[in-house]
Parts: sequence; C-alpha cells; structure tokens
Amino acid sequence: REPGTYGHRTLQEIMEDLTRFAGACGHDLTHLQDNSEGALVEAIHRAANDGVDYIIFNPAGYTHTSVALRDAMLAVRIPFVEVHLSAVAAREPFRHLSYFSDIAMGVITGFQGESYMLALQAIINQIEP
Repeated sequence: REPGTYGHRTLQEIMEDLTRFAGACGHDLTHLQDNSEGALVEAIHRAANDGVDYIIFNPAGYTHTSVALRDAMLAVRIPFVEVHLSAVAAREPFRHLSYFSDIAMGVITGFQGESYMLALQAIINQIEP
C-alpha cells in the first residue's frame, strides 16, 4: 500500500533481513504482526512472561488511538523502540499524536523498511557495551 510512503519491501523481506542481522550479532529475534488490538495486547503481556528483553513496536494506526496498547506497554515495562515506516510528523495533523513516544526508549520514523533495522541496531547497541 502506498509504496511512496511505506516503501516497496514486504514485511516478510524486512523480517528476513532483521532475523539474519540479529543472528549475526548473536541475538534471537521473533516477530508478530496482527491487525487486532486485543491480540497485540495479549502478545505484549506474553512477551513479559517469555522473558523478552526489548520490543520493536510499530503500532501503526493504533499509534493515535490505543490506550489499551499503551497500558500494556507500561504494565510489562519492557524497553521498546517505536517505529514507523513513514515520516509521521510530515503527514496529516492527527498522525502527530502518539500514545507511545513519551514512554518509548526512542522513536524512528520515515525510513520505510530501514526504520526497523535502525531500531534493531539501536537496541543491540544498548545490549552490547
């Protein structure tokens, strides 16, 4: 959808690159994509039980609407990087409000699929001295 805004790479291609990079750095990576807010809340809570150390989180349209996802992220206290493929601040005014930016360890926007890799590199830099 809207390749000029979101890029031409599929989520599968992006995740394959991230998984290879994480593995080369000695880290495991799992991922989940779901359009259901409830499923995402449940996955965030599971992450805490599974011992997940960091989350790369693209809340997409829920960025501007989901108190439930925000509360889940606060409840688990897992450090996370908020990621967006598009340059959110350069888009419509309603997209400028994020329910997550103030609680994220960082926010990366506007680099299309590369936004995820930048987030992963930032997290690995936090892990490795």
